[in-house]
Amino acid sequence: MMRFSLRATAATTATVLCTALGVFASMGTATAAAAVPNGEWAPFTRCPVDAPAMLAADGLDRTPQCVVSTSPNGSIKLGRTTVPTGRTNLQIGVVQNSDGTSSVVAPPGGALIADSATVPGGLLGLMCPSDIPAISDICEQLSDSTLNKITATVESVGTPYDFDQTAGIVTDKPIVAIPVRIHLKNPFLGSKCYIGTAAKPVVLRPENLQFPEFGMSFFRGDGTVAEDGEMSRVNLTGAAQNDSTFAVPGASGCGLGLLGLIDAAVNAKTGLPSAAGKNTLTLNNAQTHLAGLTAPGTFAPDAGKRLAENWHSAVD
Repeated sequence: MMRFSLRATAATTATVLCTALGVFASMGTATAAAAVPNGEWAPFTRCPVDAPAMLAADGLDRTPQCVVSTSPNGSIKLGRTTVPTGRTNLQIGVVQNSDGTSSVVAPPGGALIADSATVPGGLLGLMCPSDIPAISDICEQLSDSTLNKITATVESVGTPYDFDQTAGIVTDKPIVAIPVRIHLKNPFLGSKCYIGTAAKPVVLRPENLQFPEFGMSFFRGDGTVAEDGEMSRVNLTGAAQNDSTFAVPGASGCGLGLLGLIDAAVNAKTGLPSAAGKNTLTLNNAQTHLAGLTAPGTFAPDAGKRLAENWHSAVD
């Protein structure tokens, strides 16, 4: 007999949606500390269960859930430069509202954690050769592999928005808008070299390329598997997402006191700014898990508090 309520069915929809959120974590920072929960809670190391919006979810009008989405690899093309992406991990809280809308809650340290990516060709490939004398001087010094290497990390610059619940169960429909910026790191670039800013971010709107495989488990609050458990976990695996609709602004803040010369050189070589339709993001083999109360209404008005208690019981 199907034990998943109508609200849990909505949660399943949200899970598919949140699979696509993994795309913007593809080159994030892998330094944030995380808890290590037990059992079925194991993937949910950073769920923001203690956030006010999550705790306030009553289980009737507002239902709280934890979402994690991971991917082993992918790629992102910005202008004329394509960068492979590495291991990713996105974690968020989602509050499902009774009117069909959803809101996203990020962990205190940010939603994105992933391996940084190395830019192919390094600084030589990113801005050399150049007819700007100061840049040419730098190019001549880049035979040293340490100086030439560039890493790129994607950083969130705001909470995702325009969350479309129905888009997660179909293909070729934007799921969510995700504002990010890309941090380029190299000794010659300084510490403030970015593609995109908080004011003018790269906004990703991923969509499913295929339907994920579906699975479900039930467990007790502490993570122990149990058919009569008050918690349920939806598992969606093997999906890929893509976005080719986003525009990319030019690089800014690059270079140590060279008055924008490196910005200009990077933008000229890579073809930035780049209009929508000329850039592409692909995330391979996304794995998404969503955990929530199997029957959240039975814990009203304290569903959010119950979810938090259960998560902490698996961690503490």
